[in-house]
Amino acid sequence: MATLRKDQIRGIVVATAVALAIYIGFRLLPTGTNLSHLDFRPGGTSVEMCDPSNPQFIPVVTVKSPVALTVSPVKVEQGRAQRLVFKLEAASGKPVGPEDLVVTHTQKLHLLVISPDLEDYQHLHPQPGAEPGVWETEFTPRREGEYRIFADFTPVATGRGLYGFAAIEAHPAPGAASQRAEREDAVQVRLAAGPEGIRVNRRASLTLQFSGRDGAPVTLEPVMDAYAHLVAFDPGRLGYAHLHPQTQEAATQANPQATLPFEVTFPKSGPYVVWAQFKVDGREQFRRFDIEVTP
Repeated sequence: MATLRKDQIRGIVVATAVALAIYIGFRLLPTGTNLSHLDFRPGGTSVEMCDPSNPQFIPVVTVKSPVALTVSPVKVEQGRAQRLVFKLEAASGKPVGPEDLVVTHTQKLHLLVISPDLEDYQHLHPQPGAEPGVWETEFTPRREGEYRIFADFTPVATGRGLYGFAAIEAHPAPGAASQRAEREDAVQVRLAAGPEGIRVNRRASLTLQFSGRDGAPVTLEPVMDAYAHLVAFDPGRLGYAHLHPQTQEAATQANPQATLPFEVTFPKSGPYVVWAQFKVDGREQFRRFDIEVTP
């Protein structure tokens, strides 16, 4: 076997050293985040958000999250606007700030807030606070009881959507009364299932149909980079499914009846509540629907 000369060995060592230096240099380049994928490893059983190509219901409450979400105060007054302060931390204990999150649907952090009777759904976008990992937003509970708050976000380090969970208690203020979400009857909205229905552990097709009063055309406007969003909750509010249209071609112009297709998989049978969020004539609107997932 031929032996390497000293100059050949020297050349290999130099080339290896240069390659190693380039690799280390790229690793040390600032990415905007100090978190790595390992910071989001909680240990034990956990689950990441579903792949956008396979949207499904996520059992957030019953499965350990890769992040910790805390909120203050934990008690608020019904019918009064209050400031909520959240702290978001990775499993490693490091704070998760705006530089650590990717912009998804125009925002870095989405909060899906639902009342105990599923009658008050609100979609909030907290903004970064003064301290690392602190986020703040304003919230007005319309109902009484324990509100559950689900956080939806994508860390730069993982590139995949993750979740967080917190809860607050809304107490009735003097003279306060429960309020229902505002409805806009000028636009008729219908949620329909495909011919195969909605069956447990099978991908189901849903269609959101919009029609104007007396056949007037409907022009949907983008809200968070989509023409509509669907959020499904189970009666126990153990988790949620956040859905976006599979296609938006039918909603890009005025139509007598605009339609948007969605897909979702539910892990358990039973009733679910679906909230639709959309925008018409410059106003964001919400509609509630009840569906049944069969065995």
